[in-house]
Amino acid sequence: MAAFPDDWSTRHSVLANARRAAALINALSGTGDREPQPKPAAEAVAGEAVAEVLREYGESEPVELAPDDVVRMRAAALLLREVFAAEDVDAAAAALNRLLAEQTGPLRLTSHGGGTPWHPHLDSHDDAPWDEWFLTSSCLALTVLLWDHQRPPGGQCASPACRNVYITSGPGPARRYCSRRCATRERVAAHRRGQRATDTKSGSGSGSGNS
Repeated sequence: MAAFPDDWSTRHSVLANARRAAALINALSGTGDREPQPKPAAEAVAGEAVAEVLREYGESEPVELAPDDVVRMRAAALLLREVFAAEDVDAAAAALNRLLAEQTGPLRLTSHGGGTPWHPHLDSHDDAPWDEWFLTSSCLALTVLLWDHQRPPGGQCASPACRNVYITSGPGPARRYCSRRCATRERVAAHRRGQRATDTKSGSGSGSGNS
């Protein structure tokens, strides 16, 4: 039996794969606070961001992405966004069922020629294109999370200034923001709106009395 790193299962767990899916969607969407760029530059930035995410989540070198790979992965990201945009578990399940029926192959087990422990795939073969692998592996991870927790596996940031998606896991109150940064920004904005409304109301009332 081949020896594998002790952390292989952790690095390639369902939760890690789901988080990788969200990170790739965000990298491909150019979301967050990035400045708009000309299309060629934007494609180059997206390709670099995608490669960085893949390395972060354990993809072996060399990570080589052609411009066409990035374009096709972006199309896959748009399909996956439907799952994150779902308002409840039933809508998320319906979105995943559509993707599983239309975009994935039959469930199979692979060890990548003995290079990894056996694990499930929904793509057509071990050398499937990046976009096919991205879409099918994401569908598999998101499906298992929904099954396990009986809730949407993720969501979209509630901040109007950010379109990032995120993964929800475990018990606790429903999450609304992709990061503490966005949550803090929206709290500050809400406080300022409330303060302006109070100041306006106080100002309009100060001149209403009769002398």
